[in-house]
Amino acid sequence: MPTPHIEAQKGEIAERVLLPGDPLRAKFIAENFLENAKQFNSVRGMLGFTGSYKGEKVSVMGTGMGIPSISIYAHELIAEYGAKKLIRVGTAGSLNANVKIRDLVIAQAAATTSSIVRNDYPQFDLPMMADFGLLDRAYHTAEKLGMTSHVGGVLSSDLFYGDIDQLALGKLGFQAVEMEAAGLYYLGAKHQVATLAIMTISDSLVTGEETTSEERQATFTDMMQVGLETLLDER
Repeated sequence: MPTPHIEAQKGEIAERVLLPGDPLRAKFIAENFLENAKQFNSVRGMLGFTGSYKGEKVSVMGTGMGIPSISIYAHELIAEYGAKKLIRVGTAGSLNANVKIRDLVIAQAAATTSSIVRNDYPQFDLPMMADFGLLDRAYHTAEKLGMTSHVGGVLSSDLFYGDIDQLALGKLGFQAVEMEAAGLYYLGAKHQVATLAIMTISDSLVTGEETTSEERQATFTDMMQVGLETLLDER
């Protein structure tokens, strides 16, 4: 049965799901990477599609911006539709000079300013970790395809506009700041499914460089390809 936010019927969503924040990026992925893609969701304009990639059933669905939004969709995909592998593909801001515009960041761990974990475990400061199997596969896929990628920690911030000194984390080796990975990783741990976040650097907090909204929506195809390849079973 449909959930409050996803109108798909059981069986219409694959166990492997790619999660861009932008629903129009989901549409772009479906139209350019998937075969025989069919739309399964348009509730609140959050588009979702299921098709095949290299013969494997794959779904792609937008999640919106921020941990509260991705947590709604990821929870329903996992708990109600049986998703087993979920990979966020989105954008991030670089926190150090070694991470350049259009580079990929594969998030090994995600610190966060959100209270999503503290709400459940106030006595712990729990690290949010990626699934190692997906992480390893994504890194070697990017390497094989000749893409520049960085593996390390990211900050999942609750605030897009804020006064926190995020660059201080760059000095500690953090790669980038974004807004969703920690929420996805927490739900992966909670429900014991595999999760990963692969981001393209769209702007740099170090140099001030940035890309346009059109570029972010439709031209960051490296992370899409790596994400889809990573979702496939090992061959």
